[in-house]
Amino acid sequence: MSKLSRVLLTGATGFVGQELAETLVENESIELHTVGRTHDGKADFFHKVKSIDENTNWGAVLPDLEFDAIIHLAARAHVMNDTKVDALSIYRKINVGGTFSLAKRALNMGIKRFIYVSSAKVNGEQSTKKPFRHDDEPQPKDPYGVSKKEAEEILKNLFEGTPTELVIIRPPLVYGPNVKGNFQALLALAGKNLPLPFGSLNNKRSLVALDNLVSLLVKCVQYESELNATFLVSDDYDVSTRELLEVLTLAQGKKPRMWSFPVALMRLGAVLLGKKAIAGRLFGNLQLDISYTKKALNWEPPLSFHQAIKKCINSEVTSGKLKK
Repeated sequence: MSKLSRVLLTGATGFVGQELAETLVENESIELHTVGRTHDGKADFFHKVKSIDENTNWGAVLPDLEFDAIIHLAARAHVMNDTKVDALSIYRKINVGGTFSLAKRALNMGIKRFIYVSSAKVNGEQSTKKPFRHDDEPQPKDPYGVSKKEAEEILKNLFEGTPTELVIIRPPLVYGPNVKGNFQALLALAGKNLPLPFGSLNNKRSLVALDNLVSLLVKCVQYESELNATFLVSDDYDVSTRELLEVLTLAQGKKPRMWSFPVALMRLGAVLLGKKAIAGRLFGNLQLDISYTKKALNWEPPLSFHQAIKKCINSEVTSGKLKK
């Protein structure tokens, strides 16, 4: 495959999308186009769309344009206060229907490479005896993971036997400057430096720094040989919830205060309080084996876990969100 030049990015105003757009637009060999409801302010060209779902008229949004690659980041990530059935329906509308409608347009335009940012949740919620691999049988548990798996399957079926290459990226929890969600909650908890009963917690979880995920995506855009594969991505350094909170606390200039309490009792208490999913994230393992990604792409995460944490903390302090 020749070097890519014209790239279309969806989800450019999101947490990952903003950093990726900034990186791509600084590359003189790439002409970046973005599509969304609002302009990200970085792309060379912006294409306005009301929504990305099964009803999107891509022919009107992207008339007579040819792209070397599409990076599809746009997705519905969180549905609050919905039943499981309703949540899955909402996820499917955007994550499955929206992906399918864009992929059909990509096929009609003769796109060389379609890069789909999926989720490690496709592999499952928790790894058990060994880390998840890229070629493991998918076992998603929650509606979001199910919708991402269904989107992957649709893309594989659609592009099979065509000149369009399909690259699927499955990241775990992404963290970095301006992070929100679960990681922001952990940052705030570490900042309070409360005594926590996690002293005996030795689970292992894979995370990925924003810079490392963006690095991999850029690598996939510029990879010059044929590329049809599924890649897992992480910092290549797994941490326990205890270690993560300790690192986040130390990075904020405070001494961690951890005391030991039986993990089994904490799990039981969480289940009785209806917080089984939260207990799984706090106490369970979710490890990703990225050896295939590193070997296949000759790629290494550019930032170590500790470097990425330091960068994240410094950014939060500079912005005034955290006090150090």
